[in-house]
Amino acid sequence: MGFFDFMTEDIAIDLGTANTLIIHNDKVVIDSPSIVARDRISGKIIAVGKEANLMQGKTHENIKTIRPLKDGVIADFDASEKMISLFIKSIPALKKRMFTPALRMVVCIPSGITEVEMRAVKESCERVNGKEVYLIHEPMAAAIGIGIDIMQPKGNMIVDIGGGTTEIAVIALGGIVCDKSVKIAGDVFTNDIVYYMRTQHNLFVGESTAEKIKIQIGAAIEDLETPPEDMSVQGRDLLTGKPKQVDVSYREIAKALDKSIQRIEDAVMETLSQTPPELAADIYNTGIYLAGGGSMLRGLDKRISQKTDLPVYIAEDPLRAVVRGTGMALKNLAKFKSILIK
Repeated sequence: MGFFDFMTEDIAIDLGTANTLIIHNDKVVIDSPSIVARDRISGKIIAVGKEANLMQGKTHENIKTIRPLKDGVIADFDASEKMISLFIKSIPALKKRMFTPALRMVVCIPSGITEVEMRAVKESCERVNGKEVYLIHEPMAAAIGIGIDIMQPKGNMIVDIGGGTTEIAVIALGGIVCDKSVKIAGDVFTNDIVYYMRTQHNLFVGESTAEKIKIQIGAAIEDLETPPEDMSVQGRDLLTGKPKQVDVSYREIAKALDKSIQRIEDAVMETLSQTPPELAADIYNTGIYLAGGGSMLRGLDKRISQKTDLPVYIAEDPLRAVVRGTGMALKNLAKFKSILIK
């Protein structure tokens, strides 16, 4: 086994709808948008990650940008495989190797995923030389990444708002007691903003611009203590067809996102209502933990707190909580063997 161990590399992957993160040797080595650009004629992948992201919405008919993951699951098998393989090949430490080493990997998956979708993730990994592939549920990984001791007989509630799905789970004794996965997350927020700009300002903006708006001035409540500055947004005027600029405030974005955030709140409430009483008692004391990029929406913690009457905490570096947890599970395979899906 010794020689084989030397040949094997361990990597942890958070295959997200919006971003893919990879940990190798306890370092985040890849943190890139989950997007590839393909040449229509030759079918070759011409760019991946940040490079492909810059092309989004600016392509001519010979280039197509693809987001291979939709709602947290693989929608385009071929593109996702190429994307994973290109990301792994671009890990600095593996670049020096003469040939691709065998990989032992832990990949995280949404909790509401079907058998077939699970197999798609596994096969994608096996095709890029994954010899041992373990899967871990996203809320579990997030909990480990936040620093919760998930093996304790204590209830903890995790809300992980990603790009494609929001995963809500109550975790105790190294298992998920009750969970809910809703397809309302970052991408829906972005589309809400596009729709709002169109209906309220007669301004047609692209997805990338809407995403920028969300990050710069996105909010979940209309009265923030430290409000961000208004933002100038450029797009196409729907009436004249000319490019134009509009100033937008965070209050408008809070209005635009209100309906979607309500649906996340409802899902949290529903999960709480399904929680066994002993665990509900624990959650009353521990509160709710938020992870994922969506948790960075200004005032969302406060809003969920007001709705649930519970303390709400945001994970430090919420974008990386899941991949950190996946990496920890990989390091302590023996300890977490029970929660990994082989």
